[in-house]
Amino acid sequence: MKQRTAAILCAAVMGASLLTGCGTGTGNSASGTSSAAQTETQSESEENTASSVVSAASSADLSTSSSDAAGQSLETVAGSVSTSSTASAGAEVPADGTYTAEFTSDSPMFKVNEANDGKGTLTVKDGKMVIHVSLTSENIVNLFAGTKEDAQKDGAELLQPTVDTVTYSDGTTEDVYGFDIPVPALDKEFPVALIGKKGKWYDHMVTVTNPVPKA
Repeated sequence: MKQRTAAILCAAVMGASLLTGCGTGTGNSASGTSSAAQTETQSESEENTASSVVSAASSADLSTSSSDAAGQSLETVAGSVSTSSTASAGAEVPADGTYTAEFTSDSPMFKVNEANDGKGTLTVKDGKMVIHVSLTSENIVNLFAGTKEDAQKDGAELLQPTVDTVTYSDGTTEDVYGFDIPVPALDKEFPVALIGKKGKWYDHMVTVTNPVPKA
């Protein structure tokens, strides 16, 4: 009986030991699984952080590039505006006085008489400029400081001709028409309309340049 009781106690002790071992193994397994999960979560977190840093750096580069591009665009526009304003204003108006200046147009039919070498007399008074040019004949009967459309409106002030005598290099002379033409700006084209003996208006663009004081 005692031997049987001892055997039962031994078996119970061994069973308890086995159960303890299994519990420990299960605990270790659970602990290992938890550690692995924590490691995986930490790795994912680090990857997400790295991705965020790369994305932020890319955004910063794009922002800097956009800022640089915007700055360059503004500088280009500012330069264009400055250049355009200078061209629109033309050359500076000279001091009051009388000058010899070059007069050119977009047509060989509307030009200064060859006796005057393409030049007219520019008069500046109170900052306003007028150039007198002698043409090649008496075929142009009126001019208008503007377009042909405006020249035909009621109240349009037409420029009346003067009779100029020109002297050619061979000593011969000829009477031709001359006109006093208002000059809004130097070195810049402006419109002048003309009408000939046939009664038809034409648009032209003219330019006055290189004023030189008369002696």
